[in-house]
Amino acid sequence: MNYSVSRRAAALSPSLTLAIDAKAKQMKAEGQDVVGFGAGEPDFDTPQHIKDAAAAALAAGFTKYTPSSGIPELRQAIVDKFKRDSGLTYKPSQVIVSCGGKHSCYNVILATCQEGDEVIIPSPYWLSYPEMVKLAAATPVIVPTSDKTEFKVTPEQLRAAITPKTKLFILNSPSNPTGSLYNREELKALGDICVEKGVLIMSDEIYDKLVYDGAEHASVATFSQAHFEHTIIVHGLAKAYSMTGWRLGYLAAPDPIAKAIDAVQSHSTSNPTSFAQKGGVAALNGPQDHLKSWLAEYSKRRGYAHQRLNSIPGISCVNAKGAFYLFPNISKLGLKSIDFCAKLLEEEKVAAVPGVAFGADEYIRLSYATSLQNIEKGLDRLEKFAKRIAG
Repeated sequence: MNYSVSRRAAALSPSLTLAIDAKAKQMKAEGQDVVGFGAGEPDFDTPQHIKDAAAAALAAGFTKYTPSSGIPELRQAIVDKFKRDSGLTYKPSQVIVSCGGKHSCYNVILATCQEGDEVIIPSPYWLSYPEMVKLAAATPVIVPTSDKTEFKVTPEQLRAAITPKTKLFILNSPSNPTGSLYNREELKALGDICVEKGVLIMSDEIYDKLVYDGAEHASVATFSQAHFEHTIIVHGLAKAYSMTGWRLGYLAAPDPIAKAIDAVQSHSTSNPTSFAQKGGVAALNGPQDHLKSWLAEYSKRRGYAHQRLNSIPGISCVNAKGAFYLFPNISKLGLKSIDFCAKLLEEEKVAAVPGVAFGADEYIRLSYATSLQNIEKGLDRLEKFAKRIAG
């Protein structure tokens, strides 16, 4: 039998972050002492009141189909979250609950883009963005940034990248993989250009609660009614509530786009898991006390890791303003990122993600969503490795 797959499927690159994480877990299962910096998920447990809400829903028999775009109670909780945190006013019908933040991104791209369209993606980018654009038969247009600008795209770069084919601009602040955070002035400048040119913005704000040093997250949708109408916000519960395995994401969009996404989801996944949605209501409406202690711990780890990385000869690293990643520059050590990470895992049992996965081959991504003890051990090994290959 001559099996063939579609051109769209054949053109995709597998997720290197998931591959690295799987390899590290396999090595650990074999008894090897691996320090993993690969996974983009909190090492804290889901807060108990959220688990209790889902358990109560299960016990009550809340195990059937729900409306495809989420239960009314959760959509209202999301409306309230946007109003409370950003002053944004949505109707529940403009909110779609999905099977994870990644699913929300995919839904947006699939519902707004098609063959002949271009999507502007600053690099370093979350590695799934370009692949999703390819699945929609559109063309990713990559705009490179570097640590010299704290990995932020400039208004001049954005304007130069826009063509008559541009349909969507993807904005991720705070950023995965760099931890960069746009301030209000920077966001408004980018939003103004998109409004002027009639380009939609997909604003990925899933790390909005994870910011440091007194910085504040801002949404590009808040600057005017025009900005609001040009913006689709994608979000989820994975990062701020350690609900990665629950697979609950959401988005808020202008009415016609929300309606289109509702239709897409009704014919693909249908509803997110019923009892997980009850946990989502508890997450958004319940106490937020865990965030203070989580942020304090992340900040401590970030500070230590940032200082250690910059003390290693041949490595430099811009400090993160948000999320839980650092993105050190390894270009002076003479290896491209895949070779660097492969040798680091093989020789020192440290798992990091090659920067090439994010469109930046001179860097690697390290997640500090792991214990300070693991970070110390892992960076000791990284320093030993870097000194050895530097000669």
